Amino acid sequence: MLPILKGAEVRQRWAGRLLAQEGAAARVREITAAVQREGQAAVERYTRELDGVDLREAGFRVTREERERACQAVPTDLVQAIYKARDNIEAYHRRELKGSWLDTDKTGTILGQVCRPLKRVGLYVPGGTAAYPSSVLMTAVPARVAGVAEIALATPPRRDGSINPLLLVAASVAGVSEIYKMGGAQAIAALAFGTEAVAPVDKIAGPGNIYVTLAKKEVYGVVDIDMLAGPSEIVVIADSQARPEWVAADLLSQAEHDALAGAVLITPEEGLAHAVSEAVERQLATLPRREIAARSLASYGAAVVVTDMEAALDLANALAPEHLELYMAEPWAWLGRVENAGAIFLGPYSSEPLGDYLAGPSHVLPTGGTARFYSPLSVATFMKRSSLIAASPAYFQAVGGFIQDLARAEGLEAHARAVALRLGEGLK
Repeated sequence: MLPILKGAEVRQRWAGRLLAQEGAAARVREITAAVQREGQAAVERYTRELDGVDLREAGFRVTREERERACQAVPTDLVQAIYKARDNIEAYHRRELKGSWLDTDKTGTILGQVCRPLKRVGLYVPGGTAAYPSSVLMTAVPARVAGVAEIALATPPRRDGSINPLLLVAASVAGVSEIYKMGGAQAIAALAFGTEAVAPVDKIAGPGNIYVTLAKKEVYGVVDIDMLAGPSEIVVIADSQARPEWVAADLLSQAEHDALAGAVLITPEEGLAHAVSEAVERQLATLPRREIAARSLASYGAAVVVTDMEAALDLANALAPEHLELYMAEPWAWLGRVENAGAIFLGPYSSEPLGDYLAGPSHVLPTGGTARFYSPLSVATFMKRSSLIAASPAYFQAVGGFIQDLARAEGLEAHARAVALRLGEGLK
């Protein structure tokens, strides 16, 4: 059953959830340091230890033959679904494309910005006991739209050393260049530092468990990362018109991901809170991943009864959730009150799984309160910008004095002299 708690208790629980992630930090530091020091040998050792797979037998890089066999193994209807999702994701992210720009003033000075795609990126997709072709599409398609030339994908192998065919088909459809059988912190370290078998990347993107998230944090600075996309979370704000069964199903859609996932209902309707709690218990009984979902709800799930919708939005903004559903009669009227959320779903038919699979926006979203300052994965994730300055003599003459004054005020005489010489003033 979904616990009925106060807002302060939920905030404390979610803060404790972040502390729980830090408990794995020492192990992650050990693994990343070993990969940096030993290279491929460390990747293979940790894959044997943690995944039970000997890469010398299973092969490290997925071959063309493995990808072709996967295409034959996946049913046609699933292949069609992957293509449909790919097309929707691509159409959405093409709207985000922004090119370079130049602006010339009356003196002839040109200012602008040069936008380029990153050359080589690494994508992480969870695997092993589960397969997430959607995560392949949600990361690789925006990268391709951005113009990234080389996309290297890392995913944990199954116990027999293979990769789920669904994932391989999605990678082919999305245009992934390379696929490597490695997971966890060792995969993130290999992508960041490189090994004898995989070239280092410029940026790492994609969701993962606490070890993956902490490893991304550990290598940040050696490479860029998209965000700290840790255990999933959802907040549903609902009013009296919400259907308890629908709300319960949406909460469980996140709770089944991970025992660290968070799922919270916020409502001014006490009757709805109890009805949703009962609906969760009924649905949980027949859920295949009920043990994981039950642990998630017991530790980080809740129904919170608040005084009104203003209080509901205040609590949601404080939690800054990955997914926020506005399941109410007039969701658009409250959209302006949302300050912190990775993705916002408006109305009863905008169920969170729609965003996970097919709507178009990437489902790689900020978690753990980082929606206060992070944005969803997008085309911009895979772009870099350089500013451009081409000054005319007239412009330089007009502003040179100001530059010298500012430089000398900061005690940087060489800066001032670089300007003075161009103005024909000589050195002072």
